[in-house]
Amino acid sequence: MDCSLVRTLVHRYCAGEENWVDSRTIYVGHREPPPGAEAYIPQRYPDNRIVSSKLIIDTPTSPVTSGLPLFFVITVTAIKQGYEDWLRHKADNAMNQCPVHFIQHGKLVRKQSRKLRVGDIVMVKEDETFPCDLIFLSSNRGDGTCHVTTASLDGESSHKTHYAVQDTKGFHTEEDIGRLHATIECEQPQPDLYKFVGRINVYSDLNDPVVRPLGSENLLLRGATLKNTEKIFGVAIYTGMETKMALNYQSKSQKRSAVEKSMNAFLIVYLCILISKALINTVLKYVWQSEPFRDEPWYNQKTESERQRNLFLKAFTDFLAFMVLFNYIIPVSMYVTVEMQKFLGSYFITWDEDMFDEETGEGPLVNTSDLNEELGQVEYIFTDKTGTLTENNMEFKECCIEGHVYVPHVICNGQVLPESSGIDMIDSSPSVNGREREELFFRALCLCHTVQVKDDDSVDGPRKSPDGGKSCVYISSSPDEVALVEGVQRLGFTYLRLKDNYMEILNRENHIERFELLEILSFDSVRRRMSVIVKSATGEIYLFCKGADSSIFPRVIEGKVDQIRARVERNAVEGLRTLCVAYKRLIQEEYEGICKLLQAAKVALQDREKKLAEAYEQIEKDLTLLGATAVEDRLQEKAADTIEALQKAGIKVWVLTGDKMETAAATCYACKLFRRNTQLLELTTKRIEEQSLHDVLFELSKTVLRHSGTLTRDNLSGLSADMQDYGLIIDGAALSLIMKPREDGSSGNYRELFLEICRSCSAVLCCRMAPLQKAQIVKLIKFSKEHPITLAIGDGANDVSMILEAHVGIGVIGKEGRQAARNSDYAIPKFKHLKKMLLVHGHFYYIRISELVQYFFYKNVCFIFPQFLYQFFCGFSQQTLYDTAYLTLYNISFTSLPILLYSLMEQHVGIDVLKRDPTLYRDVAKNALLRWRVFIYWTLLGLFDALVFFFGAYFVFENTTVTSNGQIFGNWTFGTLVFTVMVFTVTLKLALDTHYWTWINHFVIWGSLLFYVVFSLLWGGVIWPFLNYQRMYYVFIQMLSSGPAWLAIVLLVTVSLLPDVLKKVLCRQLWPTATERVQQNGCAQPRDRDSEFTPLASLQSPGYQSTCPSAAWYSSHSQQVTLTAWKEKVSTEPPPTLGGSRHHCSSIPSHSCPRSRVGMLV
Repeated sequence: MDCSLVRTLVHRYCAGEENWVDSRTIYVGHREPPPGAEAYIPQRYPDNRIVSSKLIIDTPTSPVTSGLPLFFVITVTAIKQGYEDWLRHKADNAMNQCPVHFIQHGKLVRKQSRKLRVGDIVMVKEDETFPCDLIFLSSNRGDGTCHVTTASLDGESSHKTHYAVQDTKGFHTEEDIGRLHATIECEQPQPDLYKFVGRINVYSDLNDPVVRPLGSENLLLRGATLKNTEKIFGVAIYTGMETKMALNYQSKSQKRSAVEKSMNAFLIVYLCILISKALINTVLKYVWQSEPFRDEPWYNQKTESERQRNLFLKAFTDFLAFMVLFNYIIPVSMYVTVEMQKFLGSYFITWDEDMFDEETGEGPLVNTSDLNEELGQVEYIFTDKTGTLTENNMEFKECCIEGHVYVPHVICNGQVLPESSGIDMIDSSPSVNGREREELFFRALCLCHTVQVKDDDSVDGPRKSPDGGKSCVYISSSPDEVALVEGVQRLGFTYLRLKDNYMEILNRENHIERFELLEILSFDSVRRRMSVIVKSATGEIYLFCKGADSSIFPRVIEGKVDQIRARVERNAVEGLRTLCVAYKRLIQEEYEGICKLLQAAKVALQDREKKLAEAYEQIEKDLTLLGATAVEDRLQEKAADTIEALQKAGIKVWVLTGDKMETAAATCYACKLFRRNTQLLELTTKRIEEQSLHDVLFELSKTVLRHSGTLTRDNLSGLSADMQDYGLIIDGAALSLIMKPREDGSSGNYRELFLEICRSCSAVLCCRMAPLQKAQIVKLIKFSKEHPITLAIGDGANDVSMILEAHVGIGVIGKEGRQAARNSDYAIPKFKHLKKMLLVHGHFYYIRISELVQYFFYKNVCFIFPQFLYQFFCGFSQQTLYDTAYLTLYNISFTSLPILLYSLMEQHVGIDVLKRDPTLYRDVAKNALLRWRVFIYWTLLGLFDALVFFFGAYFVFENTTVTSNGQIFGNWTFGTLVFTVMVFTVTLKLALDTHYWTWINHFVIWGSLLFYVVFSLLWGGVIWPFLNYQRMYYVFIQMLSSGPAWLAIVLLVTVSLLPDVLKKVLCRQLWPTATERVQQNGCAQPRDRDSEFTPLASLQSPGYQSTCPSAAWYSSHSQQVTLTAWKEKVSTEPPPTLGGSRHHCSSIPSHSCPRSRVGMLV
């Protein structure tokens, strides 16, 4: 049952909202609507108080435990969470008591933030944070705009422009705002930061109310900061825990690692062992007592009431007593140790200087430490392309207009590269119509965008020329748009600014042209295009549309489509990002119809997005094609090396992108995802149109399964140059058909066939993917029959869905905001850092925590099984073998620190070895160290050691008169001897497993043994006044005074450790793993004793050395060429080769050239 739904219904009922509706009405300034306008419906809303403290104590331990260990675990957890909750409570109070200015009866009043109510009109000044979610009414700016930053919400530091309601932007004073009479209808609170649907009714004295649509551009979110605007007025619509920021407090769904699942499975086994032990002892007790003299010996006869007790009740009581006696087999402290290991171990990632990017000043982030070990178990990586494999640093390369190609100088985000001054334009005289189309194309690029201009205040007046010296920075959420505006600037047209709803551009003749911005048809990932409707100074109305070729070409009815399509395909093969530009002229009647269509869709409260999409579809048709642009997104540094290393580690890499197939395929060749011997298989819409989906899938299945040597995980990583492997390319439309249920209701057959094909391919490229489809792909693999561990990595908001879906989500701190990084489990500055995160950190994390888990179960078997055996020698009387202090401190003090330090510092092989040899990653794949076979071995080893401890000590005590003075050893001495042998054995077992020794390991391991001895001497050598018994007095000292006891300790410890040592020696000699072979070759100890505590920036991996002998020459000479426009027309035939490059480094291998972007398609 969905508890969240029940919670929501209860909350609504308790809040007096049992008559729940899907929208709300806000009365601005709490003024009722005029009589007869509409019914006044009072509504109750929460105040503006924020409550993030939980006042709940959560413990990670099992309830099946007892005594001080349980108290210790719960106390530590309660103190930690209570302190964190107290800090949150203090932060809440500071926020709730923050002063806020609001308008009351036309005057400015100050009160605390927590007292704000829905409908209050609030004034916010520059650099202040919005106290709640506001509808923007007006600002001190004449155009009714303001600039805000939302870094605290989504990490984006760029300034965003928001717009006031058209009919209220002229209210600049408190008196004006106080006289405002309006109501707002909007949707109920939603957590989506980028979506808002509403409308405002503004009443005048005589006329009917004016209805205006409200969208996200009118909404100012709590937590955002006002910038570059003196003050604004807004009306509160969502307050307190209903604000979008508060709704996003809710944590993401909990991800559980494979190690945690194994721990829980092992715990169930040990719980069954515990119950079995208690049950066996209970039965045997009553079998033992079946004879009267055993049930009632002469020295302990029962009372009459005891004889008359119910037999089943007595048996149940004894069963519970045995459960308490044996409950220490459940490793309660393991959960605390695991949490500490994960928390402290996560700092090794954040401290890693190799993963710090000096260019951006960013380092890795750990948003959750619960999945550290999962980094060492990854089998599939799903990666975005733009901004993840590539730099997302766009360079305008060329544009094609009417078949002519224009190539300006290389520009990168406003920086003209060295040795490139001036520009050569086309020196030809196109026809009058061609000249008009050319200028229309440049104007379209200058107008069809959402770029903001940030001017230098010290410079006055408009920019007079592209190189006129004025400092002008273009800002946009899309690097593509900035690259296009900068590129067209080099071709003679400069975008100046947007002022008072007029866009100003500077043409080639240095004349300023003004266009009135009438409508913006915003870009979205479904339409893959955007449009603007503008009106020129001469009164002509234009619709300019810019978007992907697959989105533009079907809507074009005129233009040189074949020539432009050929150029687009050529550029796509070379790895360039292409966009097409089209337009159409509108007459006044058409524009008026468009306005009515858009207005009806914008004011709709229900299905607004759907109605807007339908309106856009009707408007953006019958276009005239103007041309296309090509922008280069360079491959990230060492992206190819990283993918190659990951493939050698046995990890399959899939690229999921929204780009077209040719562009994405070229990038995949450049980054070595596809290799020269890779046979590409296509599962695209074009092929499905020629054949049915069923036929295409079965044909591909026959192809990949025809060869007996189908790729497996083990031979996948060989990557031999002569080995035939397959690469699959699928597009979004084909994936939709595969995921779509068949007519007979079964969708599983196509999915299973598709998965079978994918398993046989070394790499998969999914292009034209919508964000939801990326998540569907990840989910499909995640829940396939093998249940592989998946990792998704991306840098943009469109990657968040797949990051949340994968077992491990990694965000790249890139240029598309920080939504991906904020929603991920880990964040890294560059894709290349993924190599070390998985192959080194992930490998170490898994090795360490798997040893920790198995060791805890092992030492608890050693601890409690002698107690079970002891019951056979004490008449099943529930007599303890160990003293209470030993029972309490065994897991807390005597054996806890060595394994914790081991789990933080162990390096079974060196860091440099793991980076050089990625195949070592496969030794720990598939949860290899926590399989049932390994678990049973550790359990049997614990049972063997427990038998040695108990019966070895028993045979020593068989002749009880062992002291020189004839004194007899008692049961406490026997138990102390068993406990001493056990503590030394389990500690030395860990020492034998340790490969990387530091002074910390020595101090903790030998210090733990010394602490046990000192504690035992003090515990048994002093009469403690707070104890009501002194059964351990002088016991430990008496035991050590006996020569046979010393001999027993040495022999029993040696015998206990011998089988494990023999097993290790034999396995290493006969069946060594790759890791053991490396250790035998002398690489077990890291050179120069490097560890994760040393600055890792000093470690230089040979695999990262440059393989390009001309790289230095290239970096200093590659930008000295002046690129000019091509006058010849573009051939409609595709290029004969796909690997051509226009750079001087074209002769350099693509993997080593820093600007390479293409490979060769086979």
